[in-house]
Amino acid sequence: MTRGPEPGDVRATKEDGILAEAARTARSKEAASEGDFILRTEKATIRFGGLVAVNSLDMSVRRGEIYGLIGPNGAGKTTVFNLLTGVYKPTSGEIYFQGHRVDGLRPYEISRRGVSRTFQNIRLFAGMTVLENVMTACHRHARQNLLDAVFRTPRFAHDEREHRDFCMELLEIFNLGRFKDEGGTSLAYGNQRRLEIVRALATQPQLLLLDEPAAGMNPSEQDDLLNLIHQIRDRFGLTILLVEHNMKVVMGVCERIQVVDYGKSIALGLPHEIRNDPKVIEAYLGD
Repeated sequence: MTRGPEPGDVRATKEDGILAEAARTARSKEAASEGDFILRTEKATIRFGGLVAVNSLDMSVRRGEIYGLIGPNGAGKTTVFNLLTGVYKPTSGEIYFQGHRVDGLRPYEISRRGVSRTFQNIRLFAGMTVLENVMTACHRHARQNLLDAVFRTPRFAHDEREHRDFCMELLEIFNLGRFKDEGGTSLAYGNQRRLEIVRALATQPQLLLLDEPAAGMNPSEQDDLLNLIHQIRDRFGLTILLVEHNMKVVMGVCERIQVVDYGKSIALGLPHEIRNDPKVIEAYLGD
C-alpha cells in the first residue's frame, strides 16, 4: 500500500546540526553505559477484535533521555501512550516503570507513580482560568480531605496557598503568568499548548509523555517548542517521551528515536540513523 508523505519529509530535516547530533550521540552512549531504564515494555500487545493495534512492542527509555516515538498516521503511537498511562490494558506483554510492573494499573495509580502526559487534542477546562487549569493537577499532592474543603479549615487554606504559589511559579517559568486570570481556552493556540504542558508538570512527574505537541503550530512556535522541551528536561530533571509528526521537532530534540508502523517497531537509533533508514523512508513514503 502506498501512503502519502507525512507533514515534514523524514529525510528533509538536517537543521539540527553536527554539534547537536554529536552531543546527543555522546549522551546516548553515556546513558547506555549506565543502563538506567526508567520505562520498559516487553512484547506489549493490544488487540481490538481482529485488529492488532500494537504488536509485541519492546521499548526501553533511559532516565533523563528525550526519546522519540514516530511513525505514519495510524501506526499506533497514541495507542502506545494509552497503554503506558493505563487508559488501555495490554492484551499481552508487560510494562515496567522504574522497575515496577504497571500494566493493569488504573491511570490515576500510574500518575501517582510519576507519569504525566499531554494529549494530541488540547484538553483544557473551558470554564476555568489559566491558573485554575494548572491547579487541578495538584490534587494528588494535597493533604486536605473532604471535611477540610467543606469547612475551609487551616489545612485547606494552607494547601490552596501552597498550590497557588507553586502553579504561579510554573506559569512564570513558561511566560504564562500574565494570563493567570484569563480563560484557559481563550489563549492563543501556542500558549494553550504550553499551558497543557505546564498542567502536566504540576503533577510533579518523573516521566512526561508529549503527544504531538507541535500539532497546529507555525514555524516560529515550533522553534520555541524545541527550546521548551530542552528547558523542561534540563530544569526539571525529567525523562521525556515524545510522539510527533513534525520531523524538524523530532530530529532537533530527540536523542534516540523508535519508529513504529502498523503497531510494530521497525527501527531504533540516533536521529541521523533513522533519517537515512530505508525501512523508515518506505514506511513514510510508500513503495
